[in-house]
Amino acid sequence: MFGIFMESLVIFKLYTGLKFLFVLTLAAWFYLLVSEKNKNRRILFVYAPVLILLFFLFPISRKAFVASGLDGATYYRVLWTIPMGMITAYGACRLFDRHKRIGLVITAVLIILCGSFVYKSGYISKAENLYHLPDTVIEICELIHPEDADENIQVTVVVPEELVYFVRQYDSHIRMPYGREMIESQWDYYNEVHAAMEETDVIDLQNLIDACRKEYCQYIVLSKEREAEGDPQQLGLKFLADIDGYLVYLDPVSQKIVEEWTRYYEKDE
Repeated sequence: MFGIFMESLVIFKLYTGLKFLFVLTLAAWFYLLVSEKNKNRRILFVYAPVLILLFFLFPISRKAFVASGLDGATYYRVLWTIPMGMITAYGACRLFDRHKRIGLVITAVLIILCGSFVYKSGYISKAENLYHLPDTVIEICELIHPEDADENIQVTVVVPEELVYFVRQYDSHIRMPYGREMIESQWDYYNEVHAAMEETDVIDLQNLIDACRKEYCQYIVLSKEREAEGDPQQLGLKFLADIDGYLVYLDPVSQKIVEEWTRYYEKDE
């Protein structure tokens, strides 16, 4: 039990960072503890955060969380329910209410100086278009599924991992043999196409094509940066385009099967 408690405590430390923003929240909480008279606000900003934190650190709570079928790696999300930002902002406004504007300005400056510029994050990049998606993905999607395409013909494509997140955001009609569930490490799934595409240092194109044909995947997108064994065109693929370092191929075998299925079902209807 003590070990579980210590693990939860470490998660809490990592979550808050124990930096100055957390100190501001703690100071605002103490101020509200002694000054806030409104019952509802006192419950929200004073009592609820303490109860949530105690629940989070209580070992049995974590065991119950995992036993209920939830992923233990996401236990930290319980801390999302603590309104740290609201406590800081509301406490600061209450504290400096007597000083009106100057107090609010000082608090805002403290919060800004103690934070970090979010646009410096490696997870944020300048938008290339109104869709906020890479131009490369949009060009690939429009190539394999143009606006005038027959909607009855299902389009399936396999792309490198770095593009997986974006394809269906732009065009939900495009299928993929695997998605985010194969990329995130916490899900230990197996997919034959993903194994052939990503789980080897050198892509064996014959294995990849065979796996894609089992999924009736008509389009294969390869990155020039990945080393591959075999010539795609000699193995039966048709080269369509080179889009920003990504080679787009059509597999006529899978395409023929999909078209025949489409005609069969249309005739049956």
